[in-house]
Amino acid sequence: MTQLDITQAKADLSKLLDLAIKGEEIVITQDNKPVAKISPIVSMQRPLKRGSAKGKVQMSSDFDEPLEDFREYME
Repeated sequence: MTQLDITQAKADLSKLLDLAIKGEEIVITQDNKPVAKISPIVSMQRPLKRGSAKGKVQMSSDFDEPLEDFREYME
């Protein structure tokens, strides 16, 4: 993990982004205290497939029944 002062980070932002793209985490400090972190965005391990949640989602049997709170609007 790389640690830089905020003034140095301002001057080298494009280099820091290149490091983050390569997987490096960069901590930006001010007065020797960490204030921000630049880190890579991890992409998904595998693409989602249609139907991958089959059997994991359940819907109540009265899902599309009118709600009691709205009964007066239905009449």
